[in-house]
Amino acid sequence: MKKRGLSALARAGRFWVGVVYAAGPEAWSGNCVAAGDVATIQGLECLFRNILRVLTTIAGLAFGAMLIVGGFKLIFAGGEQKGLQSAKQTFTFAFIGLGLILVVWFILKLIEQFTGMPVTEFKVPAGP
Repeated sequence: MKKRGLSALARAGRFWVGVVYAAGPEAWSGNCVAAGDVATIQGLECLFRNILRVLTTIAGLAFGAMLIVGGFKLIFAGGEQKGLQSAKQTFTFAFIGLGLILVVWFILKLIEQFTGMPVTEFKVPAGP
């Protein structure tokens, strides 16, 4: 009977979490490289896009790791006030970091809506 309950729990976990793919850097192509694989000034677009993909992945992993560490601190605090305070502080910092990232993104989208300028896109104008 326990095995069936664990299986149902695993299925429920897959429903909520889903499949997660790592957002790795993409190969440079198109206007980022010229003939012969020589980088062009438009290569800055590809570089910036790859850096942002890696940084957002790191930020998400850091948030998840902080939640896990905070959970372990909470579990192992054993009712001790100092341990509970440390766990609470870890959770607070995790959510403050996530909140700051989301607030910055929403501010950029708000600026984009009011001005009509695509501030969330990094484009280098092509030469003549």
